[in-house]
Amino acid sequence: MKRVLVANRGEIACRVIKTLKKMGITSIAVFSDSDQHALHVKMADEAYYLGASPSADSYLRQDKILAICIEYQIDGVHPGYGFLSENASFANLLAENNIKLIGPSAHSMEIMGDKLSAKNAVKDFGIPMVPGTDYAIADMAKAKAISQDIGFPVLIKASAGGGGKGMKLVNHIDEFEDQMQLAINEAKAAFSDGSVFIEKFVTGPRHIEIQVLADAYGNTVYLFERECSIQRRHQKVIEEAPSAILTPALRKEMGEAAVNVAKACQYEGAGTVEFLVDDQRNFYFLEMNTRLQVEHPVTELITGLDLVEQQVRIARGEQLSFAQEDLTIQGHAMELRVYAEDPHDNFVPSINTLHQYELPFGEGIRVDNGYAKGDQIPIYYDPMLAKLITYGPTRAAAIRKMAEAIQQFKVDGISTTLDFGAFVMQHPDFISGDFDTNFVGKNWNPDAINTLFNKQKNIAAWVLRAMMHQEDIKLHPID
Repeated sequence: MKRVLVANRGEIACRVIKTLKKMGITSIAVFSDSDQHALHVKMADEAYYLGASPSADSYLRQDKILAICIEYQIDGVHPGYGFLSENASFANLLAENNIKLIGPSAHSMEIMGDKLSAKNAVKDFGIPMVPGTDYAIADMAKAKAISQDIGFPVLIKASAGGGGKGMKLVNHIDEFEDQMQLAINEAKAAFSDGSVFIEKFVTGPRHIEIQVLADAYGNTVYLFERECSIQRRHQKVIEEAPSAILTPALRKEMGEAAVNVAKACQYEGAGTVEFLVDDQRNFYFLEMNTRLQVEHPVTELITGLDLVEQQVRIARGEQLSFAQEDLTIQGHAMELRVYAEDPHDNFVPSINTLHQYELPFGEGIRVDNGYAKGDQIPIYYDPMLAKLITYGPTRAAAIRKMAEAIQQFKVDGISTTLDFGAFVMQHPDFISGDFDTNFVGKNWNPDAINTLFNKQKNIAAWVLRAMMHQEDIKLHPID
């Protein structure tokens, strides 16, 4: 595999290109109108135009990507995450043209890409499931009756869903019909599939996922867990590895369950098995993501492995060079997704020009970045600018390093989630490890937080004026 096209943009395209360069593989970027001067285009060895800015006209155009692959003799395609990364038809299209997708087979994607088929595939392995339906349901009266039997609150979830789309929390039967219809409508709009199912809403849930690697020779290992419970709109903002709540015994049990999930769909490559863990430390299978995860760097830091490199090696037909007993957890890693969003205004996208953009650096700090000073943030794509990752020998050290790195990260022209990250790093619940997926709803009140930040700014200004006044006294003493 000598020439690899990265069918993505932004920080993940840059991240993949770095490893390709390290491995001596020619990197090929693709770009839209908005991205013609983007960082990933500048980093790549070659770059080719896809189309207009909307993703439907560029990064989702399977035909254009295939045409570039054929014309420029591409050996493999790395899809990153998002866009076509979990698209089975794209995987089949590449396979039909003898181009290797650096990822799992279309078969694995199809099984795990639908939450109901995924549940069906793993049910024979004895993996715990959240109480609910294991089939799509459209009959409103029947759905209400099932929900009453399960007990409120319940979640209505899109079968083909992801990223919180097509997911509705129902606390009482009186709101059930409206929420179910909203879930169906959202699912149709996002996935062209209105199928929904019902699950019991787990009390005090932690969202914990297990990273797996599997080669083509039947070797599958788990690379421990990532804690992903700090979320807004059902989407992760802060992740860490390892989790503060898993015992060695529970880690092993969840890891082995994740390996079984991978085996249930004949998985090859890097994948992630997601679980909910309740307040009694019972865990339940949620889904499998058949791609590289946004939060993969925290796993890399605690294991010393380059997951993109492992993906490429597996795609080249190599066996894993290590077994489960060779893997250990070293230290602790923390990740903040730096989104172009205003956390003080319900995390709405903040679209403008990066007038200032200075990245933190130093021991224990890593930034997976996709932008530069002067760049315009496009309105067409996910608003992530970068991922800020810190590492330390302990969880407390990683938190302290993250707080320091956030202060060093200088951005002007747009709002970002850096303020939110600073808030989380100093919150007692987060520091103690006593939190769940409801953390944002419980603790992040924009009005209260704005008052706090303004108070802190006022105090800082007062201290500065006092210091200046003292300096004036020293320079101009009164007789």
